[in-house]
Amino acid sequence: MQLSAIVESLLIASQNPLASEELARLVRARVAEAEDIRVREAEEGKEAPLLPDWLVALAATSSENITAAILELNTTYQESQRAFTILERPNGWKLYTRLEYGDFVRQLFPGRKPERMSGPAMETLAIIAYRQPITKAAIEAVRGVACDGMIQKLLDRDLIRIGGRAELPGRPLLYETTDLFFEHFGIRSIDDLPNATELRKVKLPEPPEAKSATDPEQQLAFSAMETPAAAADSESDSSSTEV
Repeated sequence: MQLSAIVESLLIASQNPLASEELARLVRARVAEAEDIRVREAEEGKEAPLLPDWLVALAATSSENITAAILELNTTYQESQRAFTILERPNGWKLYTRLEYGDFVRQLFPGRKPERMSGPAMETLAIIAYRQPITKAAIEAVRGVACDGMIQKLLDRDLIRIGGRAELPGRPLLYETTDLFFEHFGIRSIDDLPNATELRKVKLPEPPEAKSATDPEQQLAFSAMETPAAAADSESDSSSTEV
């Protein structure tokens, strides 16, 4: 039994992504289970033959072996023109339908239409993605306009979340991207963003002096966590298609 086939079976059976380390642990656990059964049967006086060589060899499975097996599977899928591939996301590996079959798969979900993001929303999300964790004041210093509405919409879409508070006067909230952000844009980490290293080093405009603890930014956070109503969009170009 090949490791690649075992990995494939685990990914098909799992509803959630599986990291390389977790896949390796599951494989080793199966070997340990088989050995425990063999020992127990031997102690009970039953016939307990040694484990097959291929199973014993799996006891040393590592995350590197898993990655190699997945590469082998993807190569096989591509050569045989299969409709799916295995991709790594922040939470691990998962089977996905290939992009070119998306229009057909979408017919399974006639009520769900692709949602487009407005220019202001994309700008706000890009600033957060590249410079996270970041405060609302820092975002507004870059964009030059109030971002309460855009931040609220991104919170509602679960593309960003509150990641804590900055060690600044007033302890302003920090915003960062969510796992759904990585899933939506098909990337594994922030380093996969275009020119991530260079853009994260660019000096940003200095935000105005920190406000008091009663800053409306706190009200925005409470609204996101406690009330379903979205904050009013304060963007001057709010007439564009929203997230």
